[in-house]
Parts: sequence; C-alpha cells; structure tokens
Amino acid sequence: MGVWVVKRSWEIVVQKAELSPGRLQRAGLLAGVLLLALTASPLAGGEEAVRSQFKYAGGTESLSEGCEGNLELRPESMTFACRGGEVSVPYSSITLMQYRSEVSRRVLQLKLPWKIRPIISRQLVGGKKNRYFTVVYRLESHPRVLILRVQPDAMRPYLAELDLRTQKRVEVQSYEEY
Repeated sequence: MGVWVVKRSWEIVVQKAELSPGRLQRAGLLAGVLLLALTASPLAGGEEAVRSQFKYAGGTESLSEGCEGNLELRPESMTFACRGGEVSVPYSSITLMQYRSEVSRRVLQLKLPWKIRPIISRQLVGGKKNRYFTVVYRLESHPRVLILRVQPDAMRPYLAELDLRTQKRVEVQSYEEY
C-alpha cells in the first residue's frame, strides 16, 4: 500500500513509501497525536487572551464600576484583578460570602464607606439565576466588601474551592443547583 510520508519536518520533502499494516497504524496514531497537539496549543507562539468572567459591581474598593477581570485563588488569599487594579482578600479575614441573584439586604445595610453602591433591580437581573458574588471581610479592623457579577457556569468551579480554603460556607441561594 502506498502512503505519502514527511521525511523531514523543517522542509517539505515527501516521498512515496510502502508501509506494513503495523507501521501504517503507528503512522496514523502519530498523525492523530500531532493533530491534537496542534489544535490544543495556540499557533505562532501567541497565547489566546483569557476571557474575563467577573465584573466589579460595587463595594468599598477603589476600582471602576464594571471593571472586568478574573478571580484567582492563591494559597493565602483570593485576588480579583482587572485593568483598573487588583484587590487581594486574605481568606482569614473573610466573614461572609454569598452568591445570589441580588445583593442581600443584610450586606446593603452594612455601615460601610461604599465607593460604589450596587443598584440592583430584580427586573434587570432576569429571573432566578444567581449573578452576584459578595465577599465581606475585615482588614485592619475596618469592614470591607467586594461585589462581583459572574455567571453561574463561571462561578460553579470556585464554590467548593472557596469553602475549603476559607473554612466557611458560601451562602448560595437555594433554588440554584450546584
């Protein structure tokens, strides 16, 4: 059976070769692995930009409203980083975590030096889907809050990890399935 094979990878040199069934199977396997490696890694050495999943919706931090970024869970703290800045919250300082369709009254009624106070209407949120991840914490004996808007599919992987790292439960509104 005649098959075309590449003799050297750095230049296009092809020749017709006779392959046994065993060699043909290995060549097919090698081609499959090569194809998988090419499609899994970014081409031309450039990396694809990571899509921002979290949006700053309010709190006591000096970030611009709507600043889009990502949440990173580090060994001692969680960090929200966006173009407007970075907020690092030590796990030991967290007093409350909630994931709800709106920011709870309990959080909104806290006496805090709000930089951005979230204005959230149930009609704007769009039904019974959790969208707001709220973290209340204390730094230097001052209460602070970080409110991030995030879709349920993006938040789901963080819930168990946060429970483990903080030794506290994330309060999730009961109608969500996690």
